[in-house]
Amino acid sequence: MLLVWTTDLHLNSVSTLAWKKWIHKTASQGADGIVITGDISEGDDVVRQLHRIADATGIPIYFVLGNHDFYESSLQATRHDVIHACREHEQLHYLTDLSPIQLTPTTHLLGDDGWADATVGDYETSTIRLNDFDRIDDFKASGKTAWKEQLQQIGAASAKRLQAKLNQLPPDAQQVLVLTHVPPFREACWYEGKTANDNWAPFFVSGQVGKELMLFSQQKPEYELTVLCGHTHHAGIARLTPNLIVHTGAAAYGHPDVEGIISMRSGNLQVNVIGNQISG
Repeated sequence: MLLVWTTDLHLNSVSTLAWKKWIHKTASQGADGIVITGDISEGDDVVRQLHRIADATGIPIYFVLGNHDFYESSLQATRHDVIHACREHEQLHYLTDLSPIQLTPTTHLLGDDGWADATVGDYETSTIRLNDFDRIDDFKASGKTAWKEQLQQIGAASAKRLQAKLNQLPPDAQQVLVLTHVPPFREACWYEGKTANDNWAPFFVSGQVGKELMLFSQQKPEYELTVLCGHTHHAGIARLTPNLIVHTGAAAYGHPDVEGIISMRSGNLQVNVIGNQISG
C-alpha cells in the first residue's frame, strides 16, 4: 500500500501549467491513493476541484477540509456539499464524515478537519486577525465578541468526532494514520524553523484535538499514531510520545506539490518526506 501526501493545495490560485505539473508528479509515484490534509480550494470551488483531482488521477482520494475550504460559505453548507459529492463519486472519501478505514490488515486511516480553537497560547492579547472571520459565514454572522467561544466550540466538536473514531479502532490494529488540517500541538506548529508563540498559537493550533490524541496515545501504547497536518505552510516533525508523531506539511501558494510518500509494508507505516523537514 502506497499513498501520496499533499496539503494546502489552494487550487483556486493555481495556473493550468502548475496543475498539470502537480498531477504528473502525483501520478508518477505509482500510489494506491492520495491523502490531502486540507485547504484544497475555497467555498463553492472545493467540490469541483475534488472531482477534478479524482478524474485526473483515477485513484482514491482521502481528505479532510481546511479553513480556506469554507471561505464564502459556512461550515454546515460546505460539509453538506462535500458529503453529497463523495456519495456521487466513489473515489472521494471525506474522513470527517467517515469511520476508520482499514488500509492493510494492521493499518487504519481516520481523520477530522480540526480547527484552531483558541485553547493554546494567549487569545486575549493576540494581535492576530484571520481572514476566516471576514470570509466564513459562521463568524461573520456572530460578531467579534463571540469568536473565541465559537473557535472553542468548533474545536470541541472536532475533538469529539476524533475521539469516537479512535475508540472504534479494532484491538488488532497496530498502525493508525490520522489526517487533520491544523497542527494539534504547539510543538508541531512550525514556521521558519520555530514553533508557534502565544501570539500565533490560538489561531494555528487545534488544542482539543491534540488532547484527545495525547490521551489516546498514553492509554493505548500498543497503537502507533502517525498524524499528518498542514495549515502553517511550513514543514516539521514533532515526536510527542514514543507512539505519537506529527508531520506538518509545507506549501506555497500557486505551486501545489507532493509533500511525502506513505508506505505500509509488513505491518510498518513509514512517511518518506520529499524535501527537508525540521525535527523537534
